[in-house]
Amino acid sequence: MPMLAAHQSIAPPKDHILTAQEALEPLFLQIEAEAELRMVAAALQAGWSAEDAVSAIDQLRRSELIPDHH
Repeated sequence: MPMLAAHQSIAPPKDHILTAQEALEPLFLQIEAEAELRMVAAALQAGWSAEDAVSAIDQLRRSELIPDHH
């Protein structure tokens, strides 16, 4: 009875409710890490030091968080 065994191994939906944030967070963190690696690699290829690249990325993040009041 493989069908019965497979059916019994499936937990009810109420046991696996995730918020959208919980469901998307692992993917978001993976994408964020990949983007940072690509930015650092591009900066290194352009002749920047790793320290300067990371500093510039941090500054970009800070500027995204601060509203622009023009």
